[in-house]
Amino acid sequence: MPFPRLTRMHLLLASAVICLPFATLAETAKPVPAPEAVAGPVSEAGAYLAAGVASSEADYAAAVEWYGRALSGDPTNPALLQGALMAEVGVGDMEGAAKLAQAFQAAGGKSQIATVVLIASDAKRQDYAAILKEQAAGGSAGAVLDDLVKAWAKLGLGRMSEATEAFDKMAQTKGLEAFGLYHKALALASAGDYEGAENILSGKAAGSFPLTRRGLIATVEILSQLERNPEAVALIDRNFLPGNDLEIDDLRRRLDAGEPLPFTIARNASEGIGEVFYSMANAVKGEADASFTLLHARAAAYLRPDNTEAVLLVAGILEQQRQHVLATAAYAMVSPSDLNFHAAEIGRANATFAAGHPEAALEILQALARTHGNILAVQLALADGMRREKRYDESFKAYDAAIKMVPNPGPGHWVLFYSRGVVSDALRHYDAAEADFRRAMALNPNQPELLNYLGYSLVDQGRKLDEALGLIKRAVLMQPDSGAILDSLGWAYYRLGRYRDAVLPMEQASQRMPVDATVTDHLGDVYWAVGRKREAEYQWRRALSYGPDDKLAARLRLKLAKGLDAVLASEGAAPLKPVAAAAAQP
Repeated sequence: MPFPRLTRMHLLLASAVICLPFATLAETAKPVPAPEAVAGPVSEAGAYLAAGVASSEADYAAAVEWYGRALSGDPTNPALLQGALMAEVGVGDMEGAAKLAQAFQAAGGKSQIATVVLIASDAKRQDYAAILKEQAAGGSAGAVLDDLVKAWAKLGLGRMSEATEAFDKMAQTKGLEAFGLYHKALALASAGDYEGAENILSGKAAGSFPLTRRGLIATVEILSQLERNPEAVALIDRNFLPGNDLEIDDLRRRLDAGEPLPFTIARNASEGIGEVFYSMANAVKGEADASFTLLHARAAAYLRPDNTEAVLLVAGILEQQRQHVLATAAYAMVSPSDLNFHAAEIGRANATFAAGHPEAALEILQALARTHGNILAVQLALADGMRREKRYDESFKAYDAAIKMVPNPGPGHWVLFYSRGVVSDALRHYDAAEADFRRAMALNPNQPELLNYLGYSLVDQGRKLDEALGLIKRAVLMQPDSGAILDSLGWAYYRLGRYRDAVLPMEQASQRMPVDATVTDHLGDVYWAVGRKREAEYQWRRALSYGPDDKLAARLRLKLAKGLDAVLASEGAAPLKPVAAAAAQP
């Protein structure tokens, strides 16, 4: 059977630097009901239990409501206050979370969550003395953050020598050298010492260390401030491919024009502390608990709303937690004037799809195509969305537009032709589909998805069956555990009349895709062809229970009523070969 759509591959092709976590479109988990949706009174204990369940499922909106209900009867309970403040962080209300953190501390509570929230609140108000006072009282956001935040707070108070000493101390700590050096460089740049900052970031001061995308941008801006635009351009060219990141492309254009770029990454201590939170979130994403990463990403975005990478990280975590409505709101934080607005809108559309609103998602993508239709990723996202909703004519046009944007396609562009071929195949434009599949193979001949799809398409049409079988066998060698490819192999054997050969791969496909209606239907047909008719009828009944589309469901019912032989005869198809004759084939 064919592979599902290749949305993630499209994003890797079209947006290689900003890691936008494109939605997998998984079903949303059943939410915990909000208090107003529950009939009758709810006890404080019941509200507390509901809040705990909501928190465990990352249903932050429901948790806010349930914790609010529980706190109304027990407003100084530290456990309730801490749970409520994390829920407020989850929904993005950092100011509400700060009030709860203050109440939590007043009730005698201490936690890393509360300290992070209070630091963010104080930094937003540029109250650096309050940050140092909090630390002196024993508040801790974690050892690494404590030291970096302290250093930035001292800089904010004008105590530059103490700040640099604190950064140096971290830079001399094994395993934390990069944190200390990077933030010292930002601090020096924020104070106008661009030469000192460049010495650190270039590795001349204390040795080289890896830089993130934002670190590279900081270096480019610092070089420009030092009137060294050609070196900044060379740095960009060594680290970024043209056309993959609009913001980087814009920086390069401005540098080539001789424009002095301002330093923007951390212009003051408040933004420096925001960069600390982002550094932590970026360092632990995918490793630490998602809520921990979200806490720091929310703090970074709160202090620096124009840090699009932090905003996209927040949205991606929320999608990972299946909080699609909150993810949609996070994506919407990115300004239309931002050069990465298109990436945020693609994310918002996918979150909207995942929330179960496909028409609204398509409206987002269509509006984006009207304003940003010259961007490859936008055309791909629109094409994918239309294909998902089986609006194949519109999908074909969008894929066609995307292909026209790549005058000299290379190996990585095979997916463009593959995707247009999939849509042509769905429209029954088989010659056009085959031409696109073969163009994709010419660009990149060893993609199992492509080999499988072309092979399956030919099998389904009853054309070039020997070649189709060879293509699918190659795909099996590359991905021997893929249920989709094993189904294709079994189906190819079936269409060639090699029914006994079809049994094993079809059974293996069914084991790997046990609730797929098409695979189960195919297994039933193969069983019928080898004379295992009771087992065939059992598989067809199973297939009916897995939600097949109307066409397949009707055919399954006919097979159960009349048998496969009668259905094939009514469709004008060739009858099944005798099993003995089929087995005698090479």
